[in-house]
Amino acid sequence: MKHGGDIYRNPVKLDFSVNINPLGIPERVREALTQAVSECMHYPDMEAEALLQAIGRMTGVSTEHIVCGNGASELFVALMHALKPEKILIPVPSFLGYEKAAAASGAEVRYYHMSEENGFSPDDAIFRELADGVDLLFLANPNNPTGSRVNPELLEKIIAFCRDNGITVVLDECFIEFTDGWEVRTFFKRTGEFENLIVVRAFTKIFAIPGVRLGYLVCENKAVKERIKDQLPEWNLSVFAQRAGAAAVGEEDYRRKTVTFLKEERSYLVTQLEKLGIRVFPGEANFLLLYSELPLYEELLKQGILIRDCSNFRGLKTGYYRIAVKTRGENDRLLRALAGICADKKEREGA
Repeated sequence: MKHGGDIYRNPVKLDFSVNINPLGIPERVREALTQAVSECMHYPDMEAEALLQAIGRMTGVSTEHIVCGNGASELFVALMHALKPEKILIPVPSFLGYEKAAAASGAEVRYYHMSEENGFSPDDAIFRELADGVDLLFLANPNNPTGSRVNPELLEKIIAFCRDNGITVVLDECFIEFTDGWEVRTFFKRTGEFENLIVVRAFTKIFAIPGVRLGYLVCENKAVKERIKDQLPEWNLSVFAQRAGAAAVGEEDYRRKTVTFLKEERSYLVTQLEKLGIRVFPGEANFLLLYSELPLYEELLKQGILIRDCSNFRGLKTGYYRIAVKTRGENDRLLRALAGICADKKEREGA
């Protein structure tokens, strides 16, 4: 399984494998989805005009620079077909969707291995890789599955270096809105400074609507933006996606509450997991990367709890797992299950 969320082939009571907002779908968005049922007899707006205007209000970005897609994944593939890169650099470990999109382009893919010692974040070694004929860089901030952020000064240097060397940067900010102080760290409004920069975000995670499928990007290079748009199918955004997105943009309080809530629950989880002897990597998103020699995935699944086995991420191995940060009650259920697994191990070792 390449991604989390496989509740269809597993007996799951509690899903920690996907990273969506633990506060759940905002009520305004839920109401919009219900109301959209009556519009199903009509084709959706091919131009998604109301949605684009809403995203423009939320982000402060002109609608002429925004493209919407059926989730960020559709946009990644459209980018590949539009830009036709010859050599792509992907830092690893990172989201497997980048490799999937790169495969659609037929480009040569190079991997830059981020070290565990550096918190699975880029360092200056990335410039050597970029100088080797690369024409497109995928970069996530924060990264998935590690939750680590790119050092702000280094990130600016990377984007500037790429601009000066004709390299397109696809910056994935799908998890940035879960991080403290993200408003001043986002590059969403800075694409005018960097004509080589395309920033991608999604409604999926922050508004807890992965089943709706809605992502968007900003690109101020008009010719590139139009090429990307031309790679998308007609009517790719359902009436549900358009109505839900337009309703979600007004949920500023919800987004602020999310950051505060996650900061507290993430800290709680880290403390309790480390007490159990489980290694936790520092992260700033709505999930945590763990390492344990115990078969946590298999043992938790026996109890109906699904976590993300990260052994299929390039750059990781058996023993790495990712868990979502959820509500206190759900987090405590996971912690009790993990405590039991750890206790069983100690009992076996003492026998």
